[in-house]
Amino acid sequence: MNTIRLGFFSFAHMHAVSYARSAQDLPGVEIAGIYDANPARGEEWAEKLQTHFFASADALLAEELDGAIICAENVKHRPLVEACAGRVGAILCEKPIATTLADAQAMIDIGAKTGTKLQIAFPVRFSQPIRHLKDQLDAGILGEIYSAKCTNHGSMPGGWFVDKPLSGGGAVIDHTVHVIDVLRWLWGAEVTEVYAEIGDSLLHPGLGIDDAGLLSFQLSNGVFGTLDTSWSRPKSYPTWGDVKIEVLGERGLVRVDAFNQTVAVSSDKIGKTQWVGWGANIDPGLVADFVGMIREDREPSITGYDGLKALEVALAAYESARTGKPVSINR
Repeated sequence: MNTIRLGFFSFAHMHAVSYARSAQDLPGVEIAGIYDANPARGEEWAEKLQTHFFASADALLAEELDGAIICAENVKHRPLVEACAGRVGAILCEKPIATTLADAQAMIDIGAKTGTKLQIAFPVRFSQPIRHLKDQLDAGILGEIYSAKCTNHGSMPGGWFVDKPLSGGGAVIDHTVHVIDVLRWLWGAEVTEVYAEIGDSLLHPGLGIDDAGLLSFQLSNGVFGTLDTSWSRPKSYPTWGDVKIEVLGERGLVRVDAFNQTVAVSSDKIGKTQWVGWGANIDPGLVADFVGMIREDREPSITGYDGLKALEVALAAYESARTGKPVSINR
């Protein structure tokens, strides 16, 4: 088995740690190094992961990498993808793909031009409860589908996530893309219209960016959906996400919790009760899929176009909230 050499480009996003641990657990995978615009952060994680820190992206790219994993601030995704394209065979880019549709399209275009495979990090597709829901829907268990009621709640992350020039937005862009990607994947349908109401500093006074939003939308297959997206969970909340989907069909109702494979553990050593996962972890599934794409020389299971279409809905939600009117998506 040939060793797959991966480079990490920034640990700005907290998911980088899980992705790195997941990569190290895979046989025949090596983390060749870390580049981070924040040298202290990069050096810290290079030491913890027993790899090398590189002071520039170019220096890391000179290490003959098979793949790049980008976990930088959202606005930095495009320049890092453009730096890596043509110098690695595959890129896994953290969501959202970008902060504008123009940047998202440019990333897709340079990947196609250079023959670099671009995969977007939507790990919720690898949740076993979500995959079971897809199996039921594919089998037609519920018959005709009428609606999907969804939530994606999380804790307020702070840092660059609340700095709009770096993030592109708050809770709505942060959480909408996960759920919209899942719905597109479940049905192969597109969102055609969005209406949204969004609250800035609603849950966290003085935050200065949106921390809550409620979206109503129509899918091209006729399904009506809602999404409650917010940074409403306290810091002590035991999982990084709170993704739930309730699907109503002519033959019944299915409720799915993407993070329900857990057991409650109360420990004085930790100082609080935590939910410890006992089932499949979604991040290892995502990283294993990315490495498998490299080994098998296949196309990404989650493409740049998937990332663009999810971003498109989040941006339409912001526009709807600004104008107070529904926004049609005809792209």
